[in-house]
Amino acid sequence: MGKKELSPINAGSMADIAFLLLIFFLITTTMDVDTGLQRRLPRLPDEDQQEETSDKIKERNVFVVLINKHDELLVENKPMDIHQLRQNAREFIANPNNVENLPEKEIKELPFFGSVYITKNPVISLRNDRGTSYGMYLRVQNELVAAKQELRDEISILQFGEKFKDLTEDQSDAVKHYYPSVLSEAEPKNIGGK
Repeated sequence: MGKKELSPINAGSMADIAFLLLIFFLITTTMDVDTGLQRRLPRLPDEDQQEETSDKIKERNVFVVLINKHDELLVENKPMDIHQLRQNAREFIANPNNVENLPEKEIKELPFFGSVYITKNPVISLRNDRGTSYGMYLRVQNELVAAKQELRDEISILQFGEKFKDLTEDQSDAVKHYYPSVLSEAEPKNIGGK
């Protein structure tokens, strides 16, 4: 009896099987995707609104936020910690006590709300230094957007029993008019800091 020779394994189809497995895993695997900021460009204003906004904006209606190259905040010409920014922005947008140095208020007729006394054209102006870190810039932006969003959620729950994101289009338009605010972002420049 002689030694039995082993027959070679046919590996010709192994490449095909590996390729099919690769395709299967690529198709069935979900990948995390960084979504970034959930921001949309504002809609073009109506023609009659363009004329109204072309007038000079009063200084009391502008909330100025500056970030220097050391990631330090200067809000309304005063140093401020980022943890105070959201509350100050909320107070600016709403002006609940009709303070003289905050946005002026007017009586306006709004759907679902009737006649209300709300701020008129509050603008948040954000400017950063060229040396500002991207992380700090995003943190400041998030605080400013969150201030407006919190106010809109509060009035939405009070008036409609739902958060702002769950409202109908007509309801959300009314809330947007109740708490209007524009975030104006200026081109970065050297704004100071040692």
